[in-house]
Amino acid sequence: MENKIRVLMIDDNENVINLAKEHFSSHAVIDIALTSTDGLEGYKMILGREKDYDVIVMDLIMPNRDGLSILEDLHKRGLNKKIIVLTSYSKDTAISKVSDYGVNYYMLKPFNIKDLEKRIIDISKNKKYDSTYGNVSDKKIELSITNILHSLGVPSHIKGYQYIRDSIYLMYKKPSLVGGITKELYPEIANRYETTASRVERAIRHAIEISWNRGDYDLMEEIFGHSVDYDKAKPTNSEFIATIADKLRLDQTLIKI
Repeated sequence: MENKIRVLMIDDNENVINLAKEHFSSHAVIDIALTSTDGLEGYKMILGREKDYDVIVMDLIMPNRDGLSILEDLHKRGLNKKIIVLTSYSKDTAISKVSDYGVNYYMLKPFNIKDLEKRIIDISKNKKYDSTYGNVSDKKIELSITNILHSLGVPSHIKGYQYIRDSIYLMYKKPSLVGGITKELYPEIANRYETTASRVERAIRHAIEISWNRGDYDLMEEIFGHSVDYDKAKPTNSEFIATIADKLRLDQTLIKI
């Protein structure tokens, strides 16, 4: 245990804590050493048990004391902790505050436990990121993707949602992937989630079918144009992903102008 990265996890969602405990129970490097589902109790652990943890993983919305107030207090005290914020709270103001308080990384729920694992290890090794979640610009892109998918009616609890979200982000960062959906993009997503490329493809197709029946029609028309016709075929996986990535790229260009 002495050589492991000891994690203090503060999250009012017991399912998230149990998921982490189960995943890291026999991990060679990471140990979930301390947990709390209460903000005030977690805050007391941060101050009172500093020698018992190396990295803090913390939500922002918690009972008795919220994460932002904890971060603000730590910042005022000059306590420099290694902190990952893991939350579903995605307001731009919160992200800016978190960045100001020197948090190492900001992850949105739903999340990939493998991504959390990597960030814990990176941060424990003092790996530096340009700012929260790589950089603030990248974080805003992630939030824009999340907002679009929610408006399009893609349920966040299905696997296809996570696959689409990551696919759009990867294609936004690397437009050339549009020509390598099957050979490059699907295998990359499959590797992240420890599944197969064919399952990724099917899950994305299923998510698109759901969104086509329950999403914001006006937004569909804005993004996909004439493709929004219930008598015609829905967009293919590649059309869906590439079109949203193109929209985000155009929106960012307009903002810069």
